[in-house]
Amino acid sequence: QVQLVESGGGSVQAGGSLRLSCAASGYTYSINYMGWFRQAPGKEREGVACIYTSSGNTYYADSVKGRFTISQDNAKKTMYLQMNALKPEDTAMYYCAYSSRRGFTWYDSTKYNYWGQGTQVTVSS
Repeated sequence: QVQLVESGGGSVQAGGSLRLSCAASGYTYSINYMGWFRQAPGKEREGVACIYTSSGNTYYADSVKGRFTISQDNAKKTMYLQMNALKPEDTAMYYCAYSSRRGFTWYDSTKYNYWGQGTQVTVSS
């Protein structure tokens, strides 16, 4: 089993930055995908960014490319999402998620089997 705990959310003005953290515990050696998702009120959950662990390749939603950076610190078993140039439309609950499955499109949230509790990000204009 894997447990995930997010932190780092908060309120910021447009143009500001935040860094989210996702601390993992448990058996993480079988994890293939490490991702960040977000869900705004009244909207579906969407993939924001992902690391494919075997290759280290990263993937981003078009809406955050060039502004967000996903990274990991294996020694600390922690994943990060650095968010710069934040926009009001980035306001959402952000979740980290891990998957031990293979062979799926990274933003398919149904394929992730471990989820954190979420951290709120609010961007004001």
